[in-house]
Amino acid sequence: MSNPPASSSPSRVTFAGLTHRNLGTVKKLNSVLFPIKYSDKFYQDIIAPEVEDFCQLIYYNDVPVGNICCRLENKDLYLMTMGVLAPYRSKQLGSQALKRVIKAAASHSKPKVRRIYLHVQVSNTDAKRFYERHGFKEVGIKEDYYKKIMPRDAWILERILESEDKQDQEKPQL
Repeated sequence: MSNPPASSSPSRVTFAGLTHRNLGTVKKLNSVLFPIKYSDKFYQDIIAPEVEDFCQLIYYNDVPVGNICCRLENKDLYLMTMGVLAPYRSKQLGSQALKRVIKAAASHSKPKVRRIYLHVQVSNTDAKRFYERHGFKEVGIKEDYYKKIMPRDAWILERILESEDKQDQEKPQL
């Protein structure tokens, strides 16, 4: 019996919390993924211990290919950035990252997270559809949200969270 060729082995997706050690990787990914430059404060905020479950690097076969970064705002979780390098899209990496953050937010207790919200540039219909497939709904448009890129307006999308207990109660018993 022979071993299958290495190319047929399943791909491995892993996640890692953000630290001072991998912050350079996040900065490099963001410079490729997003049309704006983020401040030093942004990068300090995403390595804070209270957002560890909400700010993650995405690895595909041990290669960093994307990230997701959120911040707590009272009882809301604001999804600041999420991106995956183009060659790795359509591999469910963004979906897996978003599901991890949604699950972490639903189980977070101090404070209890009530909703996740984000902004999407109005020209980015693919991103809007992606979030809608994950239970987000458009709740408005923020005019002039973007200062240095066009178009300047952004959709505001949100997903109201239910507690894990309520989600468990609604699952049918088998």
